[in-house]
Amino acid sequence: MKVYDTLIIGGGQAGLSVAYFLRRKNHDYLILDDQSKAGGAWLQTWDSLALFSPTEYSSLSGWAMPKSENEYPKKNEFIDYLEQYEVRYNMAIQRNTNVISVNKEADLFKVETDRGMFYSKTLVSATGTAKQPFIPNYPNQDIFEGKQLHSITYKNANEFARKKILIVGGGNSGAQILAEVSKVTQTQWITLETPYFLPDDIDGRYLFHAATQKFLGKPIDNSSDIKASLSNIVMVSSVKEARNRNVLHAKRPFTSFYKEGVIWQDGTKEPFDVVIWCTGFKANLEHLKPLDIIENDRIKTNHTRAVKEPKLWLVGYGNWTGFASATIYGVGKTARQTVKELSEELS
Repeated sequence: MKVYDTLIIGGGQAGLSVAYFLRRKNHDYLILDDQSKAGGAWLQTWDSLALFSPTEYSSLSGWAMPKSENEYPKKNEFIDYLEQYEVRYNMAIQRNTNVISVNKEADLFKVETDRGMFYSKTLVSATGTAKQPFIPNYPNQDIFEGKQLHSITYKNANEFARKKILIVGGGNSGAQILAEVSKVTQTQWITLETPYFLPDDIDGRYLFHAATQKFLGKPIDNSSDIKASLSNIVMVSSVKEARNRNVLHAKRPFTSFYKEGVIWQDGTKEPFDVVIWCTGFKANLEHLKPLDIIENDRIKTNHTRAVKEPKLWLVGYGNWTGFASATIYGVGKTARQTVKELSEELS
């Protein structure tokens, strides 16, 4: 029975970041990835998605993403970069392997997959959130006769021509999908609060700088009135174009569904054919349920290390596993610290 020093579950940006630092320690590791090729969750995103930072702020540790002809790299450019990154560092990855469950057997992790059993001394879970899309509950949601889909299954606007579309969610995904769909049909945007658009000359570089300063416990140089939040909407070209068409107007949430559409707060009804939920995700932790350490959809951690299972680390799920750790630019910092702790455990 082969026993790895560590297994990494998930071959997206978080898993690759951990593997990059692991290879420098000469530990025997393997990434188990359920995709057929490089790209992780990016493979499921919509066709026209644009990153909201230039290439130098869209890179993993060790090797900068090659310059793009676009100011903000497209989805496929980033997927190509991840593929090259794997090859450049000769990452140990087993594809098309779906992890079903994780248990402990003696002092080892026993990882059950659809391609057999794997064993390791330590474990890194880096499965992200893409498999757990979040859709809020509204009264009478089940009687709505139109189509509902989450942004993770949205690909392009082609199928929505001549339909009336409700887009729910105030982040970058909501703004970019609104910009695209509004070109082909009538749309209405719903956000909890008034959307906050960054100035045209401010993008993810500013946000990631603020995130880094916060990670290091340093004061943020914030002489302007700009809010530093990774939920701010970056004015990529498609969103600027939508602004020029005067479609970036959002209403506050409706109160309920009815058969043909939604009921607004003033009691008026409005029909819609489709609702696109751009409402985020929850951590994908299903495989860790047998360990009995999940509470309120999270696992209590000290940085990335599980408190109740100290040979398990969680990387890339969001701020609770390191500030900005669910971002391309931010995950390297938490991956480095994770491997430092993991290596000490193995020594």
